Amino acid sequence: MDEEHGQGHGQGREQEREREQEQERAWSDLVAAARRTVADGLVVGTSGNVSVRVGDIVLVTPSGVPYDRLTPDDLTGVDLTGRQVLGTLVPTSELPMHLALYRTTDARAIVHTHAVHATAVSTLVSELPPVHYMAAALGGPVRVAPYAAYGTDELAENMLRALAGRSGCLLQNHGTITYGTTLDQAYDRTAQLEWMCRLWLTASSVPGLTPTLLTEAQLAEAGERLRGYGQRK
Repeated sequence: MDEEHGQGHGQGREQEREREQEQERAWSDLVAAARRTVADGLVVGTSGNVSVRVGDIVLVTPSGVPYDRLTPDDLTGVDLTGRQVLGTLVPTSELPMHLALYRTTDARAIVHTHAVHATAVSTLVSELPPVHYMAAALGGPVRVAPYAAYGTDELAENMLRALAGRSGCLLQNHGTITYGTTLDQAYDRTAQLEWMCRLWLTASSVPGLTPTLLTEAQLAEAGERLRGYGQRK
C-alpha cells in the first residue's frame, strides 16, 4: 500500500507539474499576442485584452498593465466563475465578456481590441456590409452588438447575441471581439475583421459610387471553399 501510495503521489506531482508547464507556455503565447495587438496598431496602451483557456482555467491579461511590462511572474488566471486562482494582479475589466464566451462556446482563445477602423464602422451600421468573402471565415456578415458600458454583464449579453453563429463581432462605439480554437486563429480573425472594416470604409468613401456587396449565396460558397483552404496533412 505504501509503495502504491508513493507512486500515486509521484504521478500526482508529475501531472501537476505538467499542468503548470502548460499554463506557463499558454501565458507566454498570450503575452506575445497581447504585445502584437499593440505592434499591429489594433490597440493603444492597455486597451483591449487577450485570454486563453487551459482546462477549466482562463488565463487573461491583467487590468491596466502595459503589455511590454508583463513577465512570466505576472501570470493571471481565473476559473469559469471568475474567481481568481492564479496570480495577484487584477484581471481585465472585460472579464464578463471572456467568461460568457468560454461558458457558451468552444472558444479556447479570445482577442478583444479597440481597432480604429472596426470601431469606426461600429458607430455607423448595425452590420458590416459584406464587401469581401473573408466575412465567411467569421461565419457570415459581421454584426454589431448594441452599446453597453464596458465590463458589464449587459455588454456580455449583447455580445453573445451578436456572435450567434459567428466567431467575431463588432461592439458599438467600443471595438471588436473574436475567438478561436487557438490564439493564432483568434488573432487572425481580429486582423481580418479590422482589414474588412478598413476596406468598406475606403470603398464607401468614394463620392458618387457605392461598393458592390456579396450575396448570401456567394458568402456561403466562399465559406465552403475556406473550409478546405490550406495545406493538407
